[in-house]
Amino acid sequence: MTMENKKRIAIIGGGPSALFMLKRLVESGEEDLEIEIFEKSDKLGAGMPYSQAGANDEHVTNVSDNEIPTILTSIHEWLAVAPKELLQRFDITPEKFNEYKVLPRLFFGEYLSGQFHMLLKKAEEKKLNIKINLQQPVIDIIEDSVTNLISVETTQMINKSFDVCVLCTGHHWPTKYEGSVKGYFDSPYPPSKLALQLNHPVAIRGTSLTAIDAIRTLARNNGTFEKKEDGTLSYNLNQVSSGFKMILHSRSGLLPAIRFHLEDSHLSNHSQLTDSLIQENRKNNNGFLSLDFVFEKAFKEVFRDKDLDFYLTIKDLSLEEFVEKMMDLRERLDPFVLFKSEFKEAAKSIQRRESIYWKEMLAILSFTMNYPAKHFSAEDMQRLQAHLSHLISVVIAFVPQTSARELVALHEAGLLNIVAVGPENRIEIEQKGGVTYHYKDDENVMQSAYYHTFVDSMGQKHLSLEEFPFRSLLKNKSVSQARIKFRSAEAGEKELQNGNTNVEKDNNHTYYLRVPGISINDDFQLLDNYGALNERIFIMAVPYIGGFNPDYSGLDFCEEASKRIVSKIFR
Repeated sequence: MTMENKKRIAIIGGGPSALFMLKRLVESGEEDLEIEIFEKSDKLGAGMPYSQAGANDEHVTNVSDNEIPTILTSIHEWLAVAPKELLQRFDITPEKFNEYKVLPRLFFGEYLSGQFHMLLKKAEEKKLNIKINLQQPVIDIIEDSVTNLISVETTQMINKSFDVCVLCTGHHWPTKYEGSVKGYFDSPYPPSKLALQLNHPVAIRGTSLTAIDAIRTLARNNGTFEKKEDGTLSYNLNQVSSGFKMILHSRSGLLPAIRFHLEDSHLSNHSQLTDSLIQENRKNNNGFLSLDFVFEKAFKEVFRDKDLDFYLTIKDLSLEEFVEKMMDLRERLDPFVLFKSEFKEAAKSIQRRESIYWKEMLAILSFTMNYPAKHFSAEDMQRLQAHLSHLISVVIAFVPQTSARELVALHEAGLLNIVAVGPENRIEIEQKGGVTYHYKDDENVMQSAYYHTFVDSMGQKHLSLEEFPFRSLLKNKSVSQARIKFRSAEAGEKELQNGNTNVEKDNNHTYYLRVPGISINDDFQLLDNYGALNERIFIMAVPYIGGFNPDYSGLDFCEEASKRIVSKIFR
C-alpha cells in the first residue's frame, strides 16, 4: 500500500495518555498507519507529573507497580534493563523491590519513558511508520472542510495534514498572578520554584495531593526530617527559617484519606455498570442516566456479597444520607487526630493485605460513573457536585504513607496546621506582594490573615471553553460548551430565578446547566454547537473535559479512554 493510502494519525502530546494511545495503535493489528507524535518537551512518556515539570526527587506516586495497567513490562521486569545510575540514585534494586510500594515520581517517569521507547521498537519491528517531534509545542489545529484533513501547526511553523488527531496534552496550570505578584504561586509546579528558604508563615490553598507536593518541597528547603527508633519522623527547622510554618486552607477543613491495600488493584475490573445496563436505564428514564441507579448498582449492591454488615447499615440510605453519614465523623474530629487514626487503619490494611472495602468501592464508583456522567440530568449533576464529589475527593486521594508520616511530623512540630475557610472565602491580592486571606471561622466570624507567600494547591482545575488552547477550533465552533439538560423545566427556571449564572434557556424553553470544559461523546470525539460529532478529532486532555468526565483516574483513565478512541477510529 502506498503512503497516500495510509491512515495518518497525529497525537498531540507525548506523555502517559499518548503512551497508551500508541500502545493501542501498535497492538491494533492495523498496518496501514502513519503516526506522528508532537511533544513540547524533550522527553517521551513522563508527561508533567513524572518529570521535572511536576516533581523533584522527594515526590512519590500514589500508585504501586501492581496497580499500574499493563503496558509492555512491569516495573519489576523493567529493572533488569533500567539505567544503573537511576537505580543507584533512588536506591532501588530488583532484590528489595516491592511491587506494593509507591515509587519516586521521577523514577516512575523514567519507567514510562522506557516503555515508550520499547513500544517504538515494537512498532519498528511491525514496520509501522512513526515519527517523533520533540520540543515542538502545537499552537493550533486547523480543519479543512474541503479535504476533510486536519493541519497541525507548531511553534516551528511545521504544518502537516492528518486524517485523525488525538489531543493528549495532559495537565495544564494557567498562571494568573504568578510573576506579577511577589510571593504568589498559581500552582506548586514546577516544584523547583518552591526551593525557597522562608522565615514567615506560608498559606497553602487546598489539601489535595497537589498541596502535599508543595508541603514536601517547602519542608525540605526549611528544615530536615529525622527517622526515630519507632519508625516515625521528627522535623527540625533550619535556624534561618525560625519563623517558617505552613497553614493549609480548605473549605471543609479536612485532610485526605490515606492509601490502603486494594483488593483489586485495577479500578476497571469490577465495574458493575455495563453499557447495556446504562442504555436500559436511559431508555426507561427519558434518555437520562439516573444517579440513584448508579449509586445503587455500582456501589450499594456490591456489599451484599462482600460485606453484608456494611450493606445492612447503608441499604436504606439515599445518596445524600450516605454522604452525610460518612462525612459526619470526619467533620466532628480534629483533622490531624482523624489523619493519625486512618494512618493506623491503613497500615493494618497493608500489613494484612485486607482492603478497607467501602473506600475501595467508592474509588470504583468514581471511575465507573466517570464515562456516563454526561448522561445525568442537570438535577443529578448538581447532586453529584454538591454531595458525592466532595466525599470522593477526600476519601480516594490515597495519600502515600511516606507523605502521611511527614505531615504528622510537621504537625507535631507545630509547623503544619489546617484552617476551615468555608465556601465564602476569598483572597485579596496585596500591592506589596502576598495575599490577605478572608474567611469565616467556625463561629461564623469573618477573619483576615496576611501571608507573604501563597501557593494555590487546589489540584488540576477544570478549565473552561475559553481556555481551550487551539484557537481555530474555537473560532470555527468545532468545540462547544459542555452543558447538561434539566429533566424538569420548573427546576431549571427556579435555578435561573435564584441567580445561577450557569443555567441557560434555549428558544424551545429547554433549560441547561453549563459544566466546565467542552462537549464530547462517549468515544471522546468533539461535539460542535449543534451536537454533531467530529469524526476526526478526539480528546484525552482531562482538564478540558472535566464537566463531562469529572473523575481524575490517572493511568486507569488513559487505559480506558485510549481503548474507546482506538476502537472508534477503526470501527
